[in-house]
Amino acid sequence: MKGALAAVLLLVVAGEAQEPITYRLEAVKSKVVITHAGQERRARVDDVAEAGDELRTGWLGRATVAVPERASRFEIHASTRVRLAGGEPGVLVFVERGRLKAIFDALTGNDERLVATPGALLAVRGTRYGIEVDAQGNGTLAVFEGTVEVRPLDARQPLLLVGVGELCQFGPATPPRRQAMPQGMSETGWDEGGARRDVRGPQGNEGGTPGRQPGPGNPPAQRPAGAGGKH
Repeated sequence: MKGALAAVLLLVVAGEAQEPITYRLEAVKSKVVITHAGQERRARVDDVAEAGDELRTGWLGRATVAVPERASRFEIHASTRVRLAGGEPGVLVFVERGRLKAIFDALTGNDERLVATPGALLAVRGTRYGIEVDAQGNGTLAVFEGTVEVRPLDARQPLLLVGVGELCQFGPATPPRRQAMPQGMSETGWDEGGARRDVRGPQGNEGGTPGRQPGPGNPPAQRPAGAGGKH
């Protein structure tokens, strides 16, 4: 877990200097704290944070962070800790633990828009999805619109494309695996509840629809040259 976390943080800070990115807080509910250069402050609507700042929500806290230069918005749920990452090209947010919903509008050009987790990078062009990360760094992805490419940080694990109406579970030591969302699950339901509990059976084991396996009509994504390093 620590090795995977260190790898993600290295990716975040090792990139070449990029054009400045604005992180503007469009909405703040209850306790939301921004940590900048080791100093904490309570977040307020219209605050502007910087790449490298940490944002933490309390157990009733929520925040919406907009990144206008990348036509992106992140709805950060309660009890969540994220780092606003701008050093590595394309990485906008690193989810250390908790839940957020990512919303990406259409964007021209070739700039990547990535969300980092301890187990994988999530790449999109224009879509919306929810991501939940537990204390061990394991992630559950729910795609509500478009397609998300899951790029494991472990280069030995395959890339996977996850489409609308699908879930994907992955982690620092767990290859990504997708399955259909449970019947009745929706974006609204995800906002109000959780993703991981929706794919577990009565004894806490994974249940619901079995994971889809790569096949002739359902292939895994091809790993780009150099994947497993910088993205």
